[in-house]
This record gives sequence, C-alpha cells and structure tokens, in this order.
Amino acid sequence: MSQTKTTVRFEIPADFSHSAPVPWALAHLEAAVVDRGLAVSAGSESMPIQLRKDDALEAESFGLKATADGIVVTAAEPRGFAYGLSELADIVRTAEEPFAALTSAEAAPKAPAAPVRGVLRSFSSDELDLGWFRDPGFWTGYLDELAVQRINRVHLALGMQYNYSHDPDVRDNYLCFAYPFLVEVPGWDQVRVEGVGEDDRRRNLEALRYASDEAARRGIHFQLGLWNHAVRPELGQSPELRYPIAGLPDEQVPAYSADALRLLLAECPAISGVTFRVHYEGGVPEKDHGAFWRTVMSGLRDAGRQLDVDMHAKGVDAELIQVAREVGAHVAISPKYWAEHQGLPYHQASVRPLERARPANGDGLRGVTQNERRFTRYGYGDFLGEERDYDVIFRVWPGSQRFLIWADPELFAGYGRLSTLGGALGAELCEPLTFRGRKDTGRDGIPRDLYVDESLSLGRDDWKKYAYEYRLWGRLMYDPSAAEETWLRSLRQEFGAAAEPLASALSSAGKVMPLVTVTQSLSASNNFFWPEVFTDMPIARRARSLDTYDFDLENPGTWGTASPFDPQIFETADAYAEGLVSGKPSGRITPDQVASRLLLLAESAEAALDAARASAPDPESPGFRRLAIDAALEALLARFFAGKIQAGVAYSLFSATGDAQVLRGGLGDYQDGRDALARLIKTASGIYGANLAFGDRPSEQGHWSDRLAQVDADIAELARELEEVTRSTNGSDGSAVASQRSTQWRQGGLEHTPAEDFVHGRPFVVQAQAEPGITVELRARHLNQGEDWLAVPMDREGGELSATIPAGCTEARFPIEYFFVLQDEDSHDAWLVPGLEESLANQPYHVVAGHVA
Repeated sequence: MSQTKTTVRFEIPADFSHSAPVPWALAHLEAAVVDRGLAVSAGSESMPIQLRKDDALEAESFGLKATADGIVVTAAEPRGFAYGLSELADIVRTAEEPFAALTSAEAAPKAPAAPVRGVLRSFSSDELDLGWFRDPGFWTGYLDELAVQRINRVHLALGMQYNYSHDPDVRDNYLCFAYPFLVEVPGWDQVRVEGVGEDDRRRNLEALRYASDEAARRGIHFQLGLWNHAVRPELGQSPELRYPIAGLPDEQVPAYSADALRLLLAECPAISGVTFRVHYEGGVPEKDHGAFWRTVMSGLRDAGRQLDVDMHAKGVDAELIQVAREVGAHVAISPKYWAEHQGLPYHQASVRPLERARPANGDGLRGVTQNERRFTRYGYGDFLGEERDYDVIFRVWPGSQRFLIWADPELFAGYGRLSTLGGALGAELCEPLTFRGRKDTGRDGIPRDLYVDESLSLGRDDWKKYAYEYRLWGRLMYDPSAAEETWLRSLRQEFGAAAEPLASALSSAGKVMPLVTVTQSLSASNNFFWPEVFTDMPIARRARSLDTYDFDLENPGTWGTASPFDPQIFETADAYAEGLVSGKPSGRITPDQVASRLLLLAESAEAALDAARASAPDPESPGFRRLAIDAALEALLARFFAGKIQAGVAYSLFSATGDAQVLRGGLGDYQDGRDALARLIKTASGIYGANLAFGDRPSEQGHWSDRLAQVDADIAELARELEEVTRSTNGSDGSAVASQRSTQWRQGGLEHTPAEDFVHGRPFVVQAQAEPGITVELRARHLNQGEDWLAVPMDREGGELSATIPAGCTEARFPIEYFFVLQDEDSHDAWLVPGLEESLANQPYHVVAGHVA
C-alpha cells in the first residue's frame, strides 16, 4: 500500500451507519485523524477504511487488516465495529507517525475473555460529587475513555455511602434513598426532600438521563445502583441529617419505590439494568424481605425493554432469586471478589472461619446475612452451581487502594482470565476514589483527588490520573494475552523513553497492596482495614486492637493469629512458628515468604523509577509526577509491611521458644519498616492533603503521619519486652528453629494434567506423578465457599500417585476444586501445587466441571 496518501475516507454499510455505537466510534476516529494533522475526504485518492460484516465472529470481536485497498475492519455487530474503529483512533492518537501506523494496523479477531468488563462510580458526597454528576463535559470525556478501553459496563451507585442499619448519625444522605431526589411520582405528591427543590430534582434527572444516554451511544451498558431503600436510618437518631425525606411512612416505602422505579426507567430509557443491595445494610430488615422486594421489583415490569436485575450477593437466598425471576428480567448476582478489598486475581480457596454459616438466631434485622447465609458476605458463596438460571458478576471493592494508582498488567490480565470462574461473566471494578468524602467528610476544602499540590490536581477530571489503570483493566479483561504495545503506546506518547521503566515501576508497585491485603487481613470491612493508610495493630505483648479490628477477628484476636483472607493458601505468623517448632510445616505460603516478595517488589519498583526519571523528557511534568509519586509511595509501603510482617514472625517464634535473639532481629526489621514509613511521609509532604478522608471513622481518614506514632508505640513496647526478658533470663535457644525460616516460594515437584470433566455421583480419581521421597495429599471440595475441604492422602505406586474423591462428594451439581500439598520426606519442607507463581496472577488450584451420565 502506498503511504504517500495523507487522507482517509470511511466506507460504512448502511446497516451500521446509524447503529450505536458505530456513529460515535466514527466521529471519535475522525477527530483523532484531524487532530493528528491528517484529513478526511471522500475523494478516490484517499485511503479507505472499510467495515465488513463477518457473521462468523463472536459478539464484541473485531479484526483489523491492512490490504492493498485500505484498512478493513471486520465484526459481526455494532459494538465489535466500534471497538475496531476506536482501536484505530487510539493508534492514530498515540503513534509518532500516525499515517504509517494506521496503514499497518493489524489485529486478529478474538472473543472477549470476560463478557462483562465494568467499573463502578459511586456518588458519596454532595459537596464533592454533584459537580461531576451534573457536568456533561465530565461524562463525555469519562465515557469516551471507558469505551476506547473496551469497558462495556458502567455502574452509577447511589446510596452506597451509608449502611443504614450500621451507621449512626447519618448526615450527607444526598441521593441515598434516590427516588425523591430525581422524580416527583404521580399519586405521591406528599413525598418531598427538605432542602431539594424542583429545580434540583430536574437537574439531577437530566444528569442521569444524559449519563445513561451517552453511555448507550458509546455501546456501554448503564447500570443504575440503588443501594438504599429506607427513608431514614435504622440506628438511633440523626439530628443533623442534611436532607430529611418527609411524607413517606416506612410501610409505604415498597409501593412508592415501585412507582418511582417505573417512572425513573421511563424517564431514562437508556438505563439497561438496576443493582439492588437486598440485605439489611440497605435499610430493609431481612425478616419477610421477600414481600418487600417483590413489591419494589414490580416496578421493573412494563419497562418496554429487557432489564438486568443485579442483586448484591450478601444475604441473597432462594426466595430473593425467585422474586427477581418473577419480574421477567435477566437476573445476575454480584459477589465480592476479595471481601471489601482489592486482592489477587484468583478467588479465595477458602473464606475465613469467621464467615462460616451459623444457626439462625431469630434476628429479624440481619439474621439471614449474619447467620444462615453468612458465607455469602465476602466471596462467591454457593452461587457457582452448574445448573443455575442466573448469571454471576464479581465486584472488586475499594477497601485496599483508594487513591494511589493500581496498574499492574499481570494482575489485570489475571482478572481477565479468572473473573469467569465457574462460568461467571466477569467483574466490575470499584474505581479509584470510590467513597471519597463519604459520611460528610468532603467538606474540608481538599479536592476530590486529595492533592494539595495544585499543579497535580485535575479538578472534575480527576479520572484522568487513572487513565492508564482504566486502559489495563478494560483491555486485559478483554484480552489477557494482549501485546504490551496496546498499553505502552499511551505511556510512550506522554513520556517517551521513560515509558518502559515507568510501566515496570507501576507493575511492581501495583502488586504491593493486593498481596498485603490478602495476607494481612485484619478486617473484611473496608471501614476498618485500609492497608494503603494502615491503622496499626500492635504486635507487642499479644495486644488486641479493641477500637479497630477486634470485632472482626477470631479469639484471641492478636497479630499472630489474624487469619489471612485465604487461610487455605496463606499462613498466620503463629501457625508458621508452630510448624517450625514442631517440624511439621503446613505447606501454606508463609509470612516470611510474603515479606521477602514485598521487599523484592520494592527494590524492582525503585530501580525502575530511577531509570524512568533518568530517561523522562520532563520528570517534573504533572503527568509523570502523579504516577511516579504513587509508585514510590507503594514501594515504601512494601518496605513498611515487610518489616512489620518479619517482626510479627519473630515475635511468634519468641513466644514459642523464648529466644530473645530472634525477637531482637525482628525488632531491627520493624525499625527498617518504620523508617520506610517515615520516608513515605516525607515523600508525600506537600503532595496529598492532611486528611485523606473516605469516611468518618478514624480508620477511614487521617494521614500516614498519624499512623507513625502508633508504630513507634508498638516498637517501644517490643523493646521494653525484649529488655525485660533479657534482664530476667537468657531465654531458650531458638536459633535452630529460626534457622529453618525460608523466604523461598517452592513450587513444582508434581506433574498433573487435570481431567476435562467428571461424572456427578461417581468416584472422581485424580492422578499425578512425583519423584520418590515426596508425599502428596489431595485437598478437594465443591466450588462452594460454604463447604470445608476434604483431605485425601495420595497412594503411590512407583512414581504414580492417585487419590479418589468419593461418589458421595461428587453428587452435588458443582464443579470440583482441588490442589495438592507436597512434603519432602528428607527435608520435611512442605509446599502447595499449583501454588502461586511469581506474577501472583495465576490460580493456585484446579477446577473441573462435572456432567450427568
């Protein structure tokens, strides 16, 4: 193809020229072409960009091919064509030579790995959120970004900022019970919101209509989240409630909600689905909840279109699933991925013991959630059965990392591969700054993005800081094997030669918080455990953190006994010490191994940052600094947690052996971690505000500088304890035990090919091969987090191993999940297979589906 042409033309079949989102994508590509100095012309000398239908392709798939006649975009339906056209626009915008890049564009068609690639944006504060909510310019730029990155679902969550059955003294309840803030419902003229006039209500409805219309124009499914269905908080009084709702008694809420929902869907015809929080935290007592939701969801009927009903999974039971079926909608259940946090891409092999089902206790407010269906709170529970008639969409909650950028391609590719576990449809990411300013904390004058360095603040465009994160999320959920060029080109355009080292720094730094979250899991609640700005829990004297974590820990509630979010794969400090002393290791990943990995991540992030700064065209540019500062802070957090974890192990060993020397070494590690935290505070000085507020509890706000004093107090107490034991006795010699500590993640030693399937109700034989001297135990269960694991020793004949899962354990219509525990008979070392790879992005167990004979 000649590259002397600098003009292009579009050849669009009439079938698609007016089919959303093709017109948007064409306009987007044309704008990119013009912005880069090329031209659009209908003349015969211009290079054609042609759309050709290929019915053999799957939905959302597209192909790009440069031919002698021009560029050909193939797809089977409008969204696929739009992805192809917007990919060309992205290439043009980011290429050094846009026309040459355009004429060589190639992409083989691929079916999306995850059918649902979503983000959730929460309205949490009238002070911080009304501006962007009502701003058409915000929605235009933001939705453009999502569409280009192939994010195909946006969830606007209203009422998520409060738990009406937990949170006392509710204040900023704007859009919490959303309907009267948006519509005046015929026949309910008496319902009003004090402080919200007709003009406010009209502007809110216009904003919602605009956002949903513009999402649809770009081919994005618009999901409206209605997370609260009570007009007033359940707990006590809220004398400073800013927007009281009058004229609606509690007993009339279901009927009013049904009528309001029906009107709202008519006023906003581009709303494609509704998410409901159906358990008690949405203000609805769980006793007789079926009748309440049957009335509310009746408002979905007669919408004139197929709607999605997405029920937040916590507390969902068979009755609620039936209620959703009855309205004729497409039903989905949305479990949390890693409790209320951002974790690794795989799903917990086991929820914490605290999440096990309990006998019902007659609690009419929360009995289902807190007791008989307790295991649905923080994972997929029992929702992945093979014969279900509803879909599952996972939700990645924002407890771990709320404002520092999270941008590791390996982890996001892992989400693309593993968010479809058990036939689930994918995942929805609670985006950065979710809950910012929640619970009336957005009134201190600090911008929504938390920057006090005005050169870094982006105002209503705060999402632009996270454009690289959106790019990774959407594109790697779509294609986990995508070439790195698809994300590096945006960094190259902005940062030139610094792109690769900056991406490497962000990758290493992006692994830190997910690894910390799943291993140092002090609370499943995002309201209390926030590792990004960590409220310290003391190690010394086996103290308990009564004010912050105690309610969410099993007895004795100490640092050394706090369960990881996945107790099948990761080990507590006390259990690790016990295994060292007894010579009977569990094989789980140890705290020492986690600390070692964190230090390696810190080192690699810092080295890559040095290289990025040295090669950046302008290392002082706001765009570079936003990313580099966050990566540097995350590396320092890795060093802090590594020191804290090592100190915790030392204390557990000291408690088990009495060896003061072990404790002395741990104290040194803790001091190193503390020094890293002090450097973090200095690095962040003048960058971020003094109150990083995402809620009204001490653990939801404050600053790293507040936490340093907590760490210093713990270190001082450990030092006093060390001094006391040194004065009183030389202690026992635990050096032999301490020498067995290892930081190596051992893998391999077993060859195994998972079966393609098994037959329900028949024994399932699992076979493998291992070298002599290795004993192997099979751990298995259904893909059901409400169950315990079965442990079966594998029989050996030479190098061949086998174990049988009994027929009684294969009857239930669930896939089987299993892994292996290996032990070296000579060294007594133990480890798990498959285990976690260095990327932290694989699935450390196998899953096999069943069928009926």
